[in-house]
Amino acid sequence: MSDPAVEGIPCLWMRGGSSKGACFLASDLPADPAARDALLLRIMGSPDPHQIDGIGGADPLTSKVALLSPPSRPDADVDYLFLQVFVDRALVSDAQGCGNILAAVGPAAIERGLVALRDGETPVRIHMRNTGEVALARVQTPDGRVRYDGAARIDGVPGTHAPIPLMFQNIAGSMCGALLPSGQAMDVIDGIACTLIDNGMPCVVMDAADFGLTGQERREDLDANAGLKSRLESIRLQAGPLMALGDVSEKSVPKMTLVSRPTQGGTINTRSFIPHRCHASIGVFAAVSVATACTLPASPAARLAQRPQDGRFRIEHPSGAAEVLIDTDAQGRVIAAGTLRTARKLFDGRVFPRA
Repeated sequence: MSDPAVEGIPCLWMRGGSSKGACFLASDLPADPAARDALLLRIMGSPDPHQIDGIGGADPLTSKVALLSPPSRPDADVDYLFLQVFVDRALVSDAQGCGNILAAVGPAAIERGLVALRDGETPVRIHMRNTGEVALARVQTPDGRVRYDGAARIDGVPGTHAPIPLMFQNIAGSMCGALLPSGQAMDVIDGIACTLIDNGMPCVVMDAADFGLTGQERREDLDANAGLKSRLESIRLQAGPLMALGDVSEKSVPKMTLVSRPTQGGTINTRSFIPHRCHASIGVFAAVSVATACTLPASPAARLAQRPQDGRFRIEHPSGAAEVLIDTDAQGRVIAAGTLRTARKLFDGRVFPRA
């Protein structure tokens, strides 16, 4: 491979949902994961809380990577591996997926020629390599190109853009092997009632009131609450083995999610940690997992939720609400989930990592 610091690497910088990330063809990066991750740290400018010498935005939401490659299974159109590049640690993790960056994968795969464009709308079946599942994205492609402008609005993103519906099936137990990996809808850890759940994202769902909180606190105040974060980390480390995730001290899962009664007409209110900083919103798959918890009578979430009658769960978060679509069977079990996201191409060019 030529010297990337001299010749640069093709990079498509995309907003997906309420996150931003770099989209690369896997073939443009080293095949060896260790060499690849070392290069991505240099590209993003990590470890440095400001990421001043890279393209990362000094926040977990803007230090993300999507690796795209031809499909490795017949029911998909493209393979997608999500990598979280830590900001202030020399760590790149594939321990989770990202439903926000997922929204950018369909457009990026078309832009890079991995998926043939159809007139009007192009369906893209995305093999999410982090979890092994397939998501269906529908990308607007009128006049022979990806359309990014439109009337769809999502909280956490200014303005309106073209809608990108995302639908997921068979995501229960995506990383933990079961929707409720401990075998029950409520466990008690350190005296706190918790729902350990994985419907696309491993989450620990807890009542904010059990920590002496209203659940309406600003993310900056929660980030500054050292006592709270210490309690959350203690619970997280114990939840890891219960969720079949093992030692999670160096992992970005499970997500720790505090829930409270909705105040903006939604289903439930959340404050989500990813895993040590409070999220400006909530991840797509985390929102799906929380929405699913709202359907489980024993969960702290169910006691607080205003459950909708139309299957449209609005998961409130610090910057608005994420809408989750839930389909259930005759027994009330969740069989499919979806959400509406948007994406936008920010730049297409070459990135030059530090030498």
